[in-house]
Amino acid sequence: MIGPVKNHRHEQVTVSIDELVPHDHFLRTVDALIDFSFIERIASPYYCPDNGRPAIPPITLFKMIFIGYFYGVRSERQLEKEIRDNIAYRWFLGYSLVDRIPDHSTISFNRKGRFEDTSVFEEIFDETVRQAKAHGMVSGRVLLSDSTHIKANANKNKFIRKAKAEKVVSYLGELEEAVVADREAHGKKPLKPKVIRPVAKTKPAMTRESVTDPDSGFLMRNQKPQGFFYLDHRTVDAKYNFITDTYITAGNMHDAVPYLDRLAVQKKKFAFPVEAVALDAGYFTGHICKTLNEAGTFVVMGYRRFKGGNPKVPKRLFTYVPSLDAYACPMGCKLSYATTDREGYRQYKSRPEDCEHCPLRSDCFSAKSKQRSIFRHIWEDEKEKVRANKRTPSGKKLYKLRSQTIERSFADAKELHSFRYARRRGRKSVQEQAYLTAAVQNIKKMTLLLSRRV
Repeated sequence: MIGPVKNHRHEQVTVSIDELVPHDHFLRTVDALIDFSFIERIASPYYCPDNGRPAIPPITLFKMIFIGYFYGVRSERQLEKEIRDNIAYRWFLGYSLVDRIPDHSTISFNRKGRFEDTSVFEEIFDETVRQAKAHGMVSGRVLLSDSTHIKANANKNKFIRKAKAEKVVSYLGELEEAVVADREAHGKKPLKPKVIRPVAKTKPAMTRESVTDPDSGFLMRNQKPQGFFYLDHRTVDAKYNFITDTYITAGNMHDAVPYLDRLAVQKKKFAFPVEAVALDAGYFTGHICKTLNEAGTFVVMGYRRFKGGNPKVPKRLFTYVPSLDAYACPMGCKLSYATTDREGYRQYKSRPEDCEHCPLRSDCFSAKSKQRSIFRHIWEDEKEKVRANKRTPSGKKLYKLRSQTIERSFADAKELHSFRYARRRGRKSVQEQAYLTAAVQNIKKMTLLLSRRV
């Protein structure tokens, strides 16, 4: 039997909004277990205490923003509509069924006016880490880092070509000291000061700069999309996969450039006793390996073998003999030390008379050359220690953990929290988005773990 259609749209009932929200709703759990009082402490210095109209409480304002990031609502106009129509959202903010929801422009005004060029968003993210640490969910002993690309809000076809800025190596002074010491140890004269002579006919290396978002960088990597992107350099704690740092750079910056500085920031902020780190192959540089080894950190990294040069007799077939400071070729001949260049590479050369009648000569080097040369960086020993770490049982286990931690963190951010695309333009705006995304991910995880303890 088909029942009659009911129409109770205009019926008035006495009911509280608390009765309409399910008791197992996620936002109820968040409200019960997470202490948001730190928001008022962080944001209150940016409000006038005794002048002007009463503002929306900062806790309510940031709860509105958190709702947008919890449920992947990218538009502030859409967020206003969602809060107006969703009973659970109203309950989370403390509004009744008939209370007027703040206009979307209120969020924009506070974000762009009151909190722009401040550390509010960073402090809110840092507080989520501190709360997790206080609950014993973050130890800071084992950290895993990687980067992911965020599509910039910019048309990849609208750009201007500019000359690439010269790369400034942050550890240049340390490298120069190591080169000087190495040359002295081998009885070589000091290098002459570097003289840069401009060549009029040589064209400088060019790069693309976006017209709409100059802060972004043009990404050109194998198996990656081409266009203007940002990079999120993220670190997570291995214990429960809490995010401990997020740092935004242009999409064409190398992964290794900001790593050591960001690691030092985390140690200073949260007093992390870092014992081990796991990194991707993009971080496998001599300076990073040397710095972490000297700090007593157990380092596990991926590394690549590049093809090219001499495919039939590659460098890996030559054996380095530390006691002789020389290389042995596959036929048993010696390659002796020749010099150390300004970039920190030692050059080892074979004797022409040994190579003249060698059966591998045609496959080992070109017909124009008379001897084989091998280059070895002065910090290559540090890299070999890291390679050895990865071959240990604990190293294999730690490196495998990356897929369950840092990669999972990136996947959740993009799929669940709309972190695949930059919401606004400019590095500062994308950094703000990164802090808020990481904060809600930490809040969600903290809520889940605390609910299991109840």
